[in-house]
Amino acid sequence: MTVTWEEAGWEELAPRVGRCRLPVWDCTAGLVVGEGAALMIDAGSGLREGAWLRTEARRLLGGGRVTHLALTHPHFDHVFGAAAFAGVEVFGAVGLERVLVHEREELRADAVRNGADAREAAEAADLLVLPRHLVSGEWTLDLGGGLQVLLANVGPGHTAHDLAVLVPGGPATDSPEVVFCGDLVEESGEPQAGPDAVPSHWPAALDRLLDLGGEDAVYVPGHGAVVDAAFVRAQRDALAQRFGVS
Repeated sequence: MTVTWEEAGWEELAPRVGRCRLPVWDCTAGLVVGEGAALMIDAGSGLREGAWLRTEARRLLGGGRVTHLALTHPHFDHVFGAAAFAGVEVFGAVGLERVLVHEREELRADAVRNGADAREAAEAADLLVLPRHLVSGEWTLDLGGGLQVLLANVGPGHTAHDLAVLVPGGPATDSPEVVFCGDLVEESGEPQAGPDAVPSHWPAALDRLLDLGGEDAVYVPGHGAVVDAAFVRAQRDALAQRFGVS
């Protein structure tokens, strides 16, 4: 990297792994840097935000480019910037593509209800990029340089199509596992359960996240500060109580 995470205003989570908290909706975007390949996790809330993320990634990569994009779930603040990443390999949980095709008008309306500019929301909805690769279980993504990232369909929960991203750690890299949780975990407020949530399965999805990362992992919520396994477990129990699920 010619620019460090800190110099770019990003938070370094582990060697070759960073994230930023985007303004307005405090949505997290992540970047995982391999050798000749890089994975962006979520694309921001609109085309301008997506373009900014792609430019920032190029700066962090020393002129390299994002080659892969993982969309954690089909909400506007995570997918509306995806058109800025045209040409990259896009991943999502099975079924996410149907939401982006058949429910794009509702996504646009939801963006406007939450304060997005109506014209910009309409443009982002029109240009939505569909995932080429659909994850039904787990998918190992080789980013080169010995870095293999695991994409895991851990939902349903926050939505019917929740994808988590596990970046391995361990003694070889002297770093923790890093788990990008999407909005299955939120730190800056109570987890949001909209009409597309599946509350009866949400605690089980968090159990799967904990199984993926383990006790010593760094967990990256879709909104808010990085948390640990104890926080995820406490949120899991709170959701179980909130929704009457064991």
